[in-house]
Amino acid sequence: MRSPNGWGTVAKLSGNRRNPFVVRKTRGWNEKGHPIYETIGYYPTREEGMIALAEYNKNPYDVDASKITLAELYQQWSERAFAKMSKSSMGSLKSAYNHTKPLWKMKYKEVKSFHMQDVIDNCGRGYSTQWAIKNLFGHLDKFALEVDVINKGYVALITAAPIPETSKKPFTDEEVSMLWERQGDPWVDSVLFLLYSGYRISEMLGMKTENINLEDQTMKGGVKTVAGKDRVIPIHSKVLDIAVRHYNQGNEYLFTYNGKKLSTSQYYVFWNSIMDGCGMHHTPHECRHTFRSRLDSAGANKVCIDRIMGHSSGGTGERIYTHKTLAELKQAIELITK
Repeated sequence: MRSPNGWGTVAKLSGNRRNPFVVRKTRGWNEKGHPIYETIGYYPTREEGMIALAEYNKNPYDVDASKITLAELYQQWSERAFAKMSKSSMGSLKSAYNHTKPLWKMKYKEVKSFHMQDVIDNCGRGYSTQWAIKNLFGHLDKFALEVDVINKGYVALITAAPIPETSKKPFTDEEVSMLWERQGDPWVDSVLFLLYSGYRISEMLGMKTENINLEDQTMKGGVKTVAGKDRVIPIHSKVLDIAVRHYNQGNEYLFTYNGKKLSTSQYYVFWNSIMDGCGMHHTPHECRHTFRSRLDSAGANKVCIDRIMGHSSGGTGERIYTHKTLAELKQAIELITK
């Protein structure tokens, strides 16, 4: 059956080619009366070419955009997206992109769910990397839809390894009591500070004394996420003396070694010594896990817990701390009494 005028054609090219059938439409005529073609794509069989032509006529797309490779799409997307991301999120997505190297030169419109799944399944990494790759494909699919590179996304069809149940072990009340008994030992006060602030190790080591407000008994710090950066939280009354003592040393950072900022690796030397001396087996991040668990067990308001921890919490509105809100956070944090 003859195709309607303006429908386009599928023609077989000469020679031994992987994709010998070209799909094209006539866009005009040159001065000699010869047709000027716009190429839609190349296909291994006439049937696939006819299907592609029918899909194009049903939903015309920008042919130049359809030729963009995964690498080119990533470059365009990252230039726009990275400016709004935290360094940790950016680093995770950059690392995920490196695992997509087998697809870099592939036209993104030809990347299907099985290509994405192969990248995830063959990355040789655990669940966190697999989810980062899946997350990257989600960003790229969304961007490709926005700029008309594709008209259908595939990321919903791919899977990553399940997130394992947490292996973090909170400190027991007896262990916290032992640390209080030994608070005069070197660096034990830093462990107590972590247990009653919920800070990450990097947040504690990066805490500047200029961000400690002893009058309001608050401190400002935090990293990693938008909700976590520069959050203001109350200083728990049980560790206020610890904060005051270190503040009065007059150093730039609250916790220092010989007056200088500690690196995480340096701090782990002190941490391991404390754990060995107390017969405990914990990581610094388990202080944060303990803090949240104790707040939850004490019945603290979930929104207050999220605010203190630096997690996003739906329905909290703008992240502006009023006097009343700080009072509520103080009330929540003081629910930890042991």
